[in-house]
Amino acid sequence: MDLKNSDTQEDLIHFRRVRPRVRFYSTLSSDEIITEIRRQLRSGVCNCNGQVTKNFATIYPPEEDQHYWSPQLTITIEEDEQGTLVRGLYGPRPAVWTMFVFFYSIIGFATIIVAMIGLSFRTIGQPAGILWAVPGLILLFLSLYLVAYFGQRFGHKQMTRIHRFLEGCVGQQIEAN
Repeated sequence: MDLKNSDTQEDLIHFRRVRPRVRFYSTLSSDEIITEIRRQLRSGVCNCNGQVTKNFATIYPPEEDQHYWSPQLTITIEEDEQGTLVRGLYGPRPAVWTMFVFFYSIIGFATIIVAMIGLSFRTIGQPAGILWAVPGLILLFLSLYLVAYFGQRFGHKQMTRIHRFLEGCVGQQIEAN
């Protein structure tokens, strides 16, 4: 399956989260899925790169196609009594994700500190003008979320290609949510 030119299928996947997930059962064994992922990656037809180990895989776009918002899919595969459970998480590269977590933490910490100082001033009867910074910090927090959401839109086409690659490896349609 040539995923380089599958633009007609790409419009069919609607990811509803900033970090979409997949979870499904397959009739294939974990070894068969891992073997197929390796085979597809080596073939070069899929327009994806990846790293595969036992019961774990990371799939991402080729380096020449990557940009700041390029996604990757991390898959874990485990067998249980119902079959082979495949779970995956789409997200940015670890460096991008770490940066967002850092900024979320800084903004959250600053909000708590500003609120504590402002409420302390208010308790002792002093003017608490610093409390006006709390809505600003909350807006900053929400704007950072929107940046992540729109960043996902830039990587949507690549995320769809990765999703189609996984569908091709397991031989079934997969719903992402």
